[in-house]
Amino acid sequence: MPIVKLGEEGRWTNYHGTGTCEAATRFALRSGDAERGRDEIAIAARSVRDWLVQAARAQRRVRPLGAGWSPSNVNISSQSWLLHTRRFNRCFRVAAGDVRPGVDAAGLMLVEAGALVDEVSDKLEEQGRSLWTSGAGNGQTFAGACATGTHGSMIARGGIQDHIRAAQIVTPGGIHWIEPTAGVMSDAFIAATGSTPLRDDELFAAAQLPVGSLGIVTALLIDSVPKFLVRPIQNLRKVEPAALDWLAAGNFRRFSTAYALDQDPDFVQMIVNPYKPFKRPAMLRFLYREPWRDDYPRATPGELGAGYDALSLLGRLLDDYPWARGALLQFAMKQGYASGPDVDDPPVYGSWGEGLDTHRPLADLFNASVTIDRADLARAFERICEVYARHGGSTVITVRFMDRAQGLLAPARFTHNAVIDFDGPRSQRTADAYARVVECLDREGIAFTRHWAKSCHLDAARVAADYGEDFRRWRAAQGRLIPDPADRALFGSAVLDGLGLTC
Repeated sequence: MPIVKLGEEGRWTNYHGTGTCEAATRFALRSGDAERGRDEIAIAARSVRDWLVQAARAQRRVRPLGAGWSPSNVNISSQSWLLHTRRFNRCFRVAAGDVRPGVDAAGLMLVEAGALVDEVSDKLEEQGRSLWTSGAGNGQTFAGACATGTHGSMIARGGIQDHIRAAQIVTPGGIHWIEPTAGVMSDAFIAATGSTPLRDDELFAAAQLPVGSLGIVTALLIDSVPKFLVRPIQNLRKVEPAALDWLAAGNFRRFSTAYALDQDPDFVQMIVNPYKPFKRPAMLRFLYREPWRDDYPRATPGELGAGYDALSLLGRLLDDYPWARGALLQFAMKQGYASGPDVDDPPVYGSWGEGLDTHRPLADLFNASVTIDRADLARAFERICEVYARHGGSTVITVRFMDRAQGLLAPARFTHNAVIDFDGPRSQRTADAYARVVECLDREGIAFTRHWAKSCHLDAARVAADYGEDFRRWRAAQGRLIPDPADRALFGSAVLDGLGLTC
């Protein structure tokens, strides 16, 4: 059977050690050996629906678990049934006869819900294809990363959920194949998956980012682009205050010319120490996209800069220098960051997937984020640094950029977004400093959202205020997909109820 019970009630702790489910009964959804993906997910979806009916009879809420990655505890629910999907991870090509007229099947792939971002990326690259964005890490399940709006950081792209073209979602009421109104897959293909087709733009926009509250996602149909190369440049540079105005205006070419190459970058990342940010070197990283060629010189992940984000750096530093917790910021930036490849070093190249890395568990780290309108960057950055200078807190500040993401509950909801991450040692002082940052942005009238998978400290009223009409549309779509309130409550938890997503 696709679903097996893993034991009696017990304790389960998420990947990063930030939350624990007590008295949880664990099950696993596992891949089979069907030759065709449609047959495989049909078997799995029927099994999941039966499992949901059993959970309801047992009066137990349910929680799907992929990699258990989210530090925000949206995946935590005690006294519940937990469904591990990590071993339900096969990927399948899509044939031209499987799609509706006018749809190009070449870039599509059917992905089971437990496949990691890394596994999906590898499968696509074997086919000469590529993801066009993802987060800095690759250890999440693809479905989980989409469900929480993991922000990609390619300047002209949105979030990882933008890859989704259709989703199979199981509720007690049925097995649903959700795609845009125009349609993607043929009726015959959908029927073979055991699903009822729901071609509806509103339902699709809700299903792209469900935050674990629309049922059990069993499979995704994702899109891709032809494989490409990226050239990384990374260095330590003092950044002038005027550079923030260039970034706020979208003048990335000028920023790149000043600190890296005289080219249009596809990715820009800046990690700064909020204490005297313009007097101390910032960690800068750029990616420049180039056409694919097979004869590029292979580089190691370290040479490509994989893992050179704040979380990985601080995690390694805390392992090596636990005494530095209170004063590690600039020390981390000097000791932990690679010196190249810089502008004058021999260029290195890699595929998009080769530049990703899996973080170590982050139990000792604080991890939060806000997303703002890029035009507000200079003012917001100045205010944020003032808060840290006045009130303390040990986090570095990472700034990245992306366009508006798809999905009604996507945090990257501005036309052009600046994503500001706060990463540092876990302490009450750091948490308090972040809370003061949130208060300051509100006081200054700077609109922002928070990442569903990070330490977001949201409640239902704030979610409704932040997402406005899009939140109302999401709840309306949820009500159509799961009309029975008891069924909606089945997918809840204390955290999700508190966010207003399941009650």
